[in-house]
Amino acid sequence: MNTQKRTSPLLTIALIVGVVGIILFTLADRYLIEHVEIDLSEQTASASPTPAGIAAEPVALHSTLALQTTPVPAISDDWSYTSESVSIQINQVSTGSGENTVTYYVADVTLSDATDLAGAFADDRFGTNIIEVTSEIAADNNAVFAINGDYYGFRQDGIVIRNGVVYRDEPARVGAAFYQDGNMMIYDETQTSAAELVEQGVWNTLSFGPALIEDSQIIDFEGRVQIDTNVGNHSIQGNNPRTGIGIIAPNHYVFVVVDGRSKGYSRGVTLDEFTKIFADLGCTDAYNLDGGGSSTMYFMGRVVNNPLGRNKERGTSDILYIGY
Repeated sequence: MNTQKRTSPLLTIALIVGVVGIILFTLADRYLIEHVEIDLSEQTASASPTPAGIAAEPVALHSTLALQTTPVPAISDDWSYTSESVSIQINQVSTGSGENTVTYYVADVTLSDATDLAGAFADDRFGTNIIEVTSEIAADNNAVFAINGDYYGFRQDGIVIRNGVVYRDEPARVGAAFYQDGNMMIYDETQTSAAELVEQGVWNTLSFGPALIEDSQIIDFEGRVQIDTNVGNHSIQGNNPRTGIGIIAPNHYVFVVVDGRSKGYSRGVTLDEFTKIFADLGCTDAYNLDGGGSSTMYFMGRVVNNPLGRNKERGTSDILYIGY
């Protein structure tokens, strides 16, 4: 009898420790441990499949054209870059004063080829919980300009198409699609599929949200807006750092990164204020991306904004970028 009394508390403690261990492992497995689904670095150019819906270009023809054409050198400074096919102009904007100061950066981008707007994954691998800071991913991909993406790796759903290749087809929310003809469209993932989008000429998709402007109609936000229901998520209302992309006309985009959480420099903005920025820039469609500490704009080897209010980048799973 005495032995049973002594061992019962020990068994209880062991059970509690076991349960806690299982819970901690489950959380770590879901939110911390890397799960690599595709390692792009292991794929050679010859082995990589041609993206669905994209016609392969004859190598001989490409080489001949390259020999006949002399590239015109790009013209650039700390805030602009112009080449034969790309024009980027970045402006810093500050409004308000004191605790109500807001500082944000607008990149006005015009492309001659919509496929110059590309996506890249952290560490060149697709999966969950794989992260690098935006500047590292950008440098690894020879980017002249980049912003953080939709942090696809934090979730396991959504439609993920990057550079014409389908990586995930789990419709879940309102997304943004970028077409090879230079158009951008807000769409409902649950009403289509990745294969249908590629067939229609979609080059990239983003799955975060919410949409800010759709078909020239400004979206009003009332109450709480929550992107996901995963552990750690919360309402994205209130004043926050933000990243977003909008379109003015085919192949004419604006990228906006708002700093925040830095008293006297920038308090961040609400979703309604963020929407107004894009509306004032003349966007017909605009879409919100991962924000908060992830909000980062990179240009010609440097981080333009002030991430986290401490000039410290936070890791993310992917970027949108334009290469040299």
